[in-house]
Amino acid sequence: MGTQGAVTAGDSSPSVMSRIHRALPEMSAAMVKIANFLLEHPRTPLEYSIVELAEETGTSAATVTRFCRLLGFAGYVPFRVAVASDIGRDSASSWQTDIGQEFHPDDEPRVVLDTLIGTHTRSLQQTADQLDLGLMAEAARRIASCRHFDIYGIGGSAVMAAELQGRLYRIGISCHHWSELHNGLTSAALQDADCVALAISNTGRTEATIQMLEQAGRSGAFTVAITNNPSSPAAAGADLSITTSAFGRFLQPDDLAAKHVQLLVLDLLYLLVAQENYTRATSSLAATAVAVAPHRRAPRSTLNHPSPPASARSTAWTPRGTRQHEVSTTTTPRKA
Repeated sequence: MGTQGAVTAGDSSPSVMSRIHRALPEMSAAMVKIANFLLEHPRTPLEYSIVELAEETGTSAATVTRFCRLLGFAGYVPFRVAVASDIGRDSASSWQTDIGQEFHPDDEPRVVLDTLIGTHTRSLQQTADQLDLGLMAEAARRIASCRHFDIYGIGGSAVMAAELQGRLYRIGISCHHWSELHNGLTSAALQDADCVALAISNTGRTEATIQMLEQAGRSGAFTVAITNNPSSPAAAGADLSITTSAFGRFLQPDDLAAKHVQLLVLDLLYLLVAQENYTRATSSLAATAVAVAPHRRAPRSTLNHPSPPASARSTAWTPRGTRQHEVSTTTTPRKA
């Protein structure tokens, strides 16, 4: 088939997947690898560069280009445009791509719920089964004793980064999360051998996250990556890589199963760090609990009861462990 440079995304020509099926007999062995991969993962061209697709299929960028031309496209860019057009034009394909193959538009709510539970449970179990607890313990030891801990995450992973930072800060770990490249690079450049930097990326291919982690590594920090893709650039560039496992693909583009397995790993990491610094962690948690207690509404059962007299006030342990002090429901302004 000759090159058809005039093919556009908006015409009525056959879909890209149909073109692939028809051209299979004409393909070389290397092109067949690309074809089979794309038939199984039709959205890939929207997410991968030509080099990444070549690496994923064990071919070369030149082979990918010849593959596109065999299908009637001038190159990889118009090929990607055609794929995007097919996905947007075909509602059935859009459902499969954006929602997932595990769900169907006419499923009953109970079926949807059962599928969700099953998929999330399998993701959590697969992640737990494959976790290297020795690596988790090593990461926790490094974080517990470091001067500063940087956490990098973009988009949905930024939420995970903020959650981990908030929890570790409460147990006395000097840390900060970064979701903006320039600020993250600035912080990464200030790291040293007494610091730890963690990148959170489900795909492991988020460029900004990779750049921040690489900068921290060049500055001397010990680097860790949490990703669902052990062969990704983020994993390959880190001193220590922790792999999660999201079963199936649904709720695109922000797969909540991926978030849940990330939370499992982060929760475990938090607890292991707390174990490493048990005394400091418990003291810090006690101090923060006392600080926020007056700002929590009392349970309904106590709302209609008067406050206890001063003689019945309870005592609370101070963070320093040096003495006990009274906790009152009233506050006294500090003297200037």
